[in-house]
Amino acid sequence: MADTATAPYLVPLNAVFADDFVQILVMVNSTDTIRDVAAAVAHHVEGKRVRALPYEKVVFHDGRRLDPALTIAEAGVAPLDHVRVEYDIPPKATA
Repeated sequence: MADTATAPYLVPLNAVFADDFVQILVMVNSTDTIRDVAAAVAHHVEGKRVRALPYEKVVFHDGRRLDPALTIAEAGVAPLDHVRVEYDIPPKATA
């Protein structure tokens, strides 16, 4: 019998991408990385309501930037929590 404490489970997340005006519900697995979550959220918005940009995407939860290598479970994100995905735009160099 599988150990239910470590078995993957679905995690519904409320999410908003960059400057989109629509909050969406995205289903991810507890074993998905934060990088996977960023891609899942972007898939529904990027190039549709928000212009696609050539930058990495970062995820914020409760005001903190999440490590892209962590899984949703490791990051402490619970079902129906709100996450925000942004482009990681580097600051412009000053002369």
